[in-house]
Amino acid sequence: MKAGINQIQSYVPEEPVQRVKSKYHLKRLARLSANENPYGTSPMVKEALINVINDGALNRYPDGDASELRALVSQQLNVAGDQLVFGVGLDEIIELVARTFLTPDDQVVVAKPTFSEYALHDTVEGAAVKEVPVNPATGHFDFAGALAVINEATRLVWICNPNNPTGVLESPQAIEDFVCQVPKDTLVFIDEAYLDFADYPAKATCLPLVKRYQNVAVLRTFSKAYGLANVRVGFAVMPVALAAILQKIRLPYNLNTLAQVAAVAALRDQDFVREAAAKNAVERAKWEDFFDQQGVKYFKSQANFIYFTVKNADELAQALLEKGFQVRHHLQPDWLRLTIGPAEDTTVMQALVADWLKQQA
Repeated sequence: MKAGINQIQSYVPEEPVQRVKSKYHLKRLARLSANENPYGTSPMVKEALINVINDGALNRYPDGDASELRALVSQQLNVAGDQLVFGVGLDEIIELVARTFLTPDDQVVVAKPTFSEYALHDTVEGAAVKEVPVNPATGHFDFAGALAVINEATRLVWICNPNNPTGVLESPQAIEDFVCQVPKDTLVFIDEAYLDFADYPAKATCLPLVKRYQNVAVLRTFSKAYGLANVRVGFAVMPVALAAILQKIRLPYNLNTLAQVAAVAALRDQDFVREAAAKNAVERAKWEDFFDQQGVKYFKSQANFIYFTVKNADELAQALLEKGFQVRHHLQPDWLRLTIGPAEDTTVMQALVADWLKQQA
């Protein structure tokens, strides 16, 4: 067994909704803890899946190259098809990156806090993970702090943008200024899983950097704005040379036919994505106004969640859960991450939080 695996803290997935409802005797559970799209999935996805099942081809292996999906993503993002690597969600891409590029002598730089899977897979490969705390006032990535810890052993820097769990978005210019100062043999991987929820995603993406720098890659997923968390489709856009290396060890049939068909259908319904993002922006603004009125500290989010801090946060999380609203806790002491739900959930939750805060005063 690899050294250090027993010391790794594994990612804890969400409990099934039905189990939580049964545990707390709930008729309805608003699961606002996993950053899922509360508005469901494009109706085009359902139709496409029914059609492919009716075609009766499930006894055949899937297209190992995800040809149709590859062509469509290539067209929409204006990148070459051989720059794309598809995975079973971004989880598989993150794991592939660690397995491919890291050795026990390497160092990896991540923000603190950020998505825990980066450090998990890097640690599995024996790499040393250097955490750089975000700016405590704004939640922004500390680029100067990251540069200060980069050395000859640093092989990889992860930037989640917008960051999970803070929701904070870094500008492409700030990231490019950072990339310019990073050694050319240090990879900078930018995870844009939540970018579709930003106010201006086309201006906020770092995809142009992939064309300008041979050590930069951008990650995307269908799990969030496209509402396909259950289907598990993610991909990386990277220089051809890096993509070819990952393709060597990617499992040959990693994306099943249902996943490919669902992703293609979802990608063709951009109206659904825009509408979901627009609804999210309205509710996100309501939460910011609410926290401002209540004097609660939070980070300005450009994602589909908001990260805030209150004293005895775990007690608030439990109180909300018992009323049918599940939020994410245990990420940092006295911080909670709230996935932004539809308007009806916002109204009820804000009343519950306001009442709880009043009781704490």
